[in-house]
Amino acid sequence: MEKIIIILGVSGSGKSTLGIAISKALSIPFIEGDDYHTKSNIKKMKNAIPLTDKDREPWLFSLSKELSNHKINGAVLACSALKISYRKLLSHFLLKKSILWVYLDCNLKELKKRMLQRDHFMPINLLQSQLSTLEKPKDALYLKSSLSIKEMVERVKIEINE
Repeated sequence: MEKIIIILGVSGSGKSTLGIAISKALSIPFIEGDDYHTKSNIKKMKNAIPLTDKDREPWLFSLSKELSNHKINGAVLACSALKISYRKLLSHFLLKKSILWVYLDCNLKELKKRMLQRDHFMPINLLQSQLSTLEKPKDALYLKSSLSIKEMVERVKIEINE
């Protein structure tokens, strides 16, 4: 059984960039959590309306089902997974020991800079809402955004081989 690697953090922290790099390094599928949002959720975010727990539920359940399809060979998912309850829903169909949670820690100045430099439906004025919602995980590999992608990938590889 391979690991399911779930990269979490607020918008702009580098989840997708790291997820793609890990996917390539480990030859496992990459799942972009943003691709599973409902059209109504994307519309809300584009209009700077924060998502509620109820809004996120179908999205998280879809991701949970998708992850269950990768239990045997592993996968890497980029998903904000801001709250403990969201992470529980994401991991519903998985064994706890099969998951590696990776939390990307990025300072506010860098987050704002990154969000202004990309083309994404999530506007910068929702960043504070995400930071307020965030419940930092206790059982995750913490990676500082100041590390290079190569260093982050190496740390993930070390962690999954322990």
